[in-house]
Amino acid sequence: MAQGGAAARGTAKVQDQGWAWMVLVAAVVLQGLTLGFPSCIGVFFTDLQHEFQATNSETSWFPSIMVAVLHAGGPLCSILVKRFGCRFAVMMGGLLSSVGMVSSSFCKSLSQLYLTAGLITGLGSCFSFQAGVTALGYYFVRWRTLANAMASTGVSIGLTLWPLLSQYLLDEMGWRNTFLIFGGILLNCCVCGAVMRPVKFALGSLLQFSSTGEEPGRRAEEAQLSNGASSPHLKLQEQTRKITCFQVLQNYLAFDIFCQNKRYQIYTIGVTWMMMGFVLPHVYLVPYAIQNGLEERRAALLISIIGFINIFIRPLTGLLSGQTIFTGRRIYLYSLAVLLCGLSNFICVISAEFSMLIFYCVILSIAMSGIGALTFQVLMDVVEMDRFSSALGLFTILESITLLIGPPLTGLLVDITSDFRYVFYTSSFFLISASLFMVLSFCALEKKNKLRDTSKVPPDKSTIYNETPNESQSESQPTLAVVHITSI
Repeated sequence: MAQGGAAARGTAKVQDQGWAWMVLVAAVVLQGLTLGFPSCIGVFFTDLQHEFQATNSETSWFPSIMVAVLHAGGPLCSILVKRFGCRFAVMMGGLLSSVGMVSSSFCKSLSQLYLTAGLITGLGSCFSFQAGVTALGYYFVRWRTLANAMASTGVSIGLTLWPLLSQYLLDEMGWRNTFLIFGGILLNCCVCGAVMRPVKFALGSLLQFSSTGEEPGRRAEEAQLSNGASSPHLKLQEQTRKITCFQVLQNYLAFDIFCQNKRYQIYTIGVTWMMMGFVLPHVYLVPYAIQNGLEERRAALLISIIGFINIFIRPLTGLLSGQTIFTGRRIYLYSLAVLLCGLSNFICVISAEFSMLIFYCVILSIAMSGIGALTFQVLMDVVEMDRFSSALGLFTILESITLLIGPPLTGLLVDITSDFRYVFYTSSFFLISASLFMVLSFCALEKKNKLRDTSKVPPDKSTIYNETPNESQSESQPTLAVVHITSI
């Protein structure tokens, strides 16, 4: 007991103070390097088209693959973190990202670019980002919420700086040399990973970051085994536990929750549908502005404006959504942000003047801040925390599918019509319809639950939209699972 208490005090010295703040700085840099990076791809859109004589649809596959892999690689990152730890995963991700961008500078076709910058760099960014967030959760307990909020500012900083740097390097040395330099910049993910040294548990052993699929019961069994319990029954359980395809799906892709929890089902479908239109302005805003006579530097500045406003609005949105007045109502605040994002696209259609496009970017950034701050908080409200990680795995896989096919399909529409305004019409359609679907569906479920309460019929636990137990339960969880957080 004395040794356990001393080890616990040693762990407390590491968490929430000292080296933990260096890890926080590394997490900010990581999010800027990984999640902020895809924002600059639109700057190269026109040059890549001319270089490879490609259509809008063919060119848009490049950023689509990168963003989709960045979201869908979460379960694979979980396995890597569990096997080798967060530091290794972050550094491996940085190496992959660098190799992908360096290789892309020598590409002679778009298909090669899909593989190098799309698949390899996207996967590397996924490893670095998600493993970094996991490590941050272990270094902070008391100030975990504040640490995550501060780390998320790295995304906004990346959104601000990457487009400006990209346009400058593109003007000075072309896209191939720019991609080569980007490969060197992304190697800094390895430096951030080196900062994230393992901490210790109260038992004195090096921290082994838990995977997404570990359930409380399994962790309890492993704790019993580590305490010296060697009964034949426990040994038999340990020997007969084998990794099967079904178990992997159950751990990382919780289809049972999707089938049983109506609120999770509605929310997942709504967000997946929304992603078809959410990413379109990021890909096509710069080409749209250039087509309408705007200088390339001013067109790239538009994306930076979105990122700069995000730095200030996203934390404020997070604080606002945490107020008691929004308890149980965050889904409606989220739907309002999605609706505003969809309506803002009509500003871009009305006029392509620089002043009007700046106004559009301001409104879009405000709406994006609400979506980014609330996406995973709402998911925590509708899913029990002990199954949150596995539910999030399925959530990110499904949204990555629409992130992958959305820009190319819209690019095909632009190729047919030769009018970039259809990009914003399409984006508005998906965003507005998703917002209305979620609001109406949640209202119908709440009305159904009220009727059940009136008739004194016990409600189905899988459809209760009650955030208080989830929040208290999340605070009582000492071990943080690998959380797949995306670039929303």
